[in-house]
Amino acid sequence: MTSTIQTITPLRQRMIDDMRMRKLSPKTQTGYIRVVKRFAAFLGRSPDTASDEDLRRYQLHLVEQGISPISLNAALTGLKFLFETTLNHPELMAKVHSVHVPYKLPVILSREEVARLLAATDNLKHQTALSVAYGAGLRVSEVVSLKISDIDSQRMTLRIEQGKGSKDRYAMLSPVLLERLHAWWKFAHVQGKMLQGGWLFPGLDPIDPLSTRQLNRAVHAAAEAAGITKRVSMHTLRHSFATHLLEQKVDIRIIQVLLGHKKLETTSLYAQVATDMLREVISPIKTLQPL
Repeated sequence: MTSTIQTITPLRQRMIDDMRMRKLSPKTQTGYIRVVKRFAAFLGRSPDTASDEDLRRYQLHLVEQGISPISLNAALTGLKFLFETTLNHPELMAKVHSVHVPYKLPVILSREEVARLLAATDNLKHQTALSVAYGAGLRVSEVVSLKISDIDSQRMTLRIEQGKGSKDRYAMLSPVLLERLHAWWKFAHVQGKMLQGGWLFPGLDPIDPLSTRQLNRAVHAAAEAAGITKRVSMHTLRHSFATHLLEQKVDIRIIQVLLGHKKLETTSLYAQVATDMLREVISPIKTLQPL
């Protein structure tokens, strides 16, 4: 019986060490390595032999392949780390430029659509997880990372550990959401699907949390079952949470804190999609004197 040992090149190991030194997230590290592998395949030789013209040709190649602006910029960011940090050749990136990403407003569900979506989710674990995403405005990664101990029913908060940007914060916990979480907790314990002090939403193996991919599949299935034709994702529930709070006249600075946004400008986006607020605005044409 023979085994294949995959060796890591000195260049890749140095790049991995550079990323670890800067404490980049595992997801970012994996993404950067994938970007460099694809560039090496295009080049046909080691990336450390590339010229600025090779990098320019590669960007043109990606564009011709129809890559999206977001994916293109992500690829350039990974190459930028390799050449500027690991290889110490920042001048090679001179002919490479990030591209403009078209500005798009987020998809927002109405309250009635959210209610239909949740009702159409036939799996209690998924239904409760989607309720948390909407009821507390959490990212999908934050939902699956919740532990039972993160629920504080005395202070009516959810503790979010190391959310985006490696920041801890507290999210709101409404009485309705607490009731749904309690119903799920009772069901999961009776079924033996939840470990004491473990994940709030465990996977098939209770030792592991539910995956973000499973939740995204669940929200797509629920939207289809509910007859919602909008393009729905887990983040749509977070967008809808913020928009509905703004329509309820909640101070935008409080919404900023609840969402964990660093900048108020990020939160102010929801003023553009809060249609209830827009409908309340009186057009100046109404104040004109009749002709």
